[in-house]
Amino acid sequence: MTDVRHILVLPERDAAEEVAEELRDRCGLAEEPPVVREALAGEDDAEDAQWLVVLEGPAAHGLDPAELDALTAVHDGWRERD
Repeated sequence: MTDVRHILVLPERDAAEEVAEELRDRCGLAEEPPVVREALAGEDDAEDAQWLVVLEGPAAHGLDPAELDALTAVHDGWRERD
């Protein structure tokens, strides 16, 4: 089985936390995926941070990338593509 990893990028912490909670409920995950703060390259301003929801390992298998794209788009975010 290959490693699967989805990184969802959102502009605000509240949006990232909402997406993580919705993914837990919608996908039947045991716990919410982690929300991580990531500063934009070259930016020193804390307001220029992105918030990431990281899905990897068994929790990431079987998730539909199109559904993840749609979910993040509702919150003005996107899914990183390899």
